[in-house]
Amino acid sequence: IQGVVFDQETKNPLWGASVSIKGSPKGNVTDAKGQFRISASTSEVLLVSFVGYEPAEIAATQASQIPLKKSNFLQDEVVVRATRADENSAMAYSNVSAAELGKSNLGLDMPQLLNFTPSIVTTSDAGAGVGYTGIRIRGSDATRVNVTVNGIPINDSESQGTFWVNMPDFASSVNSVQIQRGVGTSTNGAGAFGGSVNMQSNSYEPKAYGEVHASGGSFGTLKTTVKAGSGLLGGKFTVDGRLSRIVSDGFIDRASSNLVSAYFSGGYFGAKSFARFNYFTGNEKTYQSWYGTPESRISGSTSAMQDYIDRNYLTASEADNLLKSGRTYNYYTYDNQTDNYAQDHFQLITNHRLSEAWNLDLNAHYTYGRGYFEEFKPSADLNTYGIANSLRSVDVIRRKWLDNDFYGSTFALNYVGSQIFKFTFGGAWNRYVGRHFGVLQDPFPGREWYRSRSQKTDLNLYAKGNIHLSAAWNAYVDVQFRRVGYRMLGTADKFLPLDSDNTYSFFNPKFGLTHQISEKSKVYGSVSAGSKEPSRQDFVD
Repeated sequence: IQGVVFDQETKNPLWGASVSIKGSPKGNVTDAKGQFRISASTSEVLLVSFVGYEPAEIAATQASQIPLKKSNFLQDEVVVRATRADENSAMAYSNVSAAELGKSNLGLDMPQLLNFTPSIVTTSDAGAGVGYTGIRIRGSDATRVNVTVNGIPINDSESQGTFWVNMPDFASSVNSVQIQRGVGTSTNGAGAFGGSVNMQSNSYEPKAYGEVHASGGSFGTLKTTVKAGSGLLGGKFTVDGRLSRIVSDGFIDRASSNLVSAYFSGGYFGAKSFARFNYFTGNEKTYQSWYGTPESRISGSTSAMQDYIDRNYLTASEADNLLKSGRTYNYYTYDNQTDNYAQDHFQLITNHRLSEAWNLDLNAHYTYGRGYFEEFKPSADLNTYGIANSLRSVDVIRRKWLDNDFYGSTFALNYVGSQIFKFTFGGAWNRYVGRHFGVLQDPFPGREWYRSRSQKTDLNLYAKGNIHLSAAWNAYVDVQFRRVGYRMLGTADKFLPLDSDNTYSFFNPKFGLTHQISEKSKVYGSVSAGSKEPSRQDFVD
């Protein structure tokens, strides 16, 4: 089937419209002239969609000319378009829909739900996919994987990793995810080396709905989710909300999780503008289990376990725990060896259609995080806590606190009016303020032994464009400039001075070519460069 997709009013072709066969994964996108080719039988139906237009179902026999009517409302998808790749971006990526996530969304964290996509390896501290989980893309760890929600950075500014445990059951509020492998497109936040995870939480729902989900499984895992939405009120407004709770005992000994989260979104939809306010929060208490199980414990070799005990200087009680455990061994035995953290996210998302060819995203955000993890340290030297005392070795219970604020703004100006050229100019200004401090619980309860304060400012500007060179060739150009200021004052937990003031500038260019060989095959190549600043731990070390 060959055809062309175009704007019903202006008759202009639509470049990048999605054309798929109903009930089948087969699909294609239109080129700069709005043209597409797809193999279909005459009895099949084509589904055609494009951002900002009402979707259409067309019989394959009538698909030579497909007009799309501009939607009465701007849709949420326009917000993430600036930071996502498309068919002509000359890079490897995967799109995951809410329907695909829903098939296995039974309480697992987002990394576990994305585990089926290429080049991803995920980990779970507790062994059950709930609680502390991690993700690697092309072998790069979390500090080198950029994560955004509606184009707003989620990576922690100092560690540069993403702590998914702070966003329990977020998959239940996600409409789509794009995973980019490699340096990827320019986006906001931490530099991407292994890849990017770009999530869109918003979804326009025209009709009212209510849902209750409950699931249970092994290791005492239970998830309960309640969702509701108003549908379109007064022709312009929508309200959506979710409450979730997930608990699990974990596969690993004592690796329990107690996670609570909520999501609220209110939107205004007009013919040329929309605005949406999002609030989502997570509160977690997880028992620490990040050391994993030694290979000798898995194999059951007593001699190998003894070697492990010797080289790691385990105490008699720690050695006894190892020898008497099984595959579910956990190094920690203290009953409150827990991580306790809460995080609140506020997002104001807006989009304005300036003309038929131009639209502008302008967004603001604020995140407040606070919490601690509690540790038991046997036979500790009080001098390491700045306490001069005749008792040289005592058992210590301590808490390490983090209290932080993260706020800023992102923008993107998009041009989609040409049959030759599509262009985006965007960027962000973000500031992070983090306070680290340690407090003893026993002995000397309430005594603070270290404190530091960090301030980080990140300015990011990028420009990217798709250029239609010919019927079969497309070029992609993307350049980004980042300037990061990072200042630290105070001491780390071992009295290491962290006083420093550094400024970094980065230029990250990306170029690519895509050649459409036939309807079913294409070849692309790209050259990209990525750079980023050191993490807090780099300075501590």
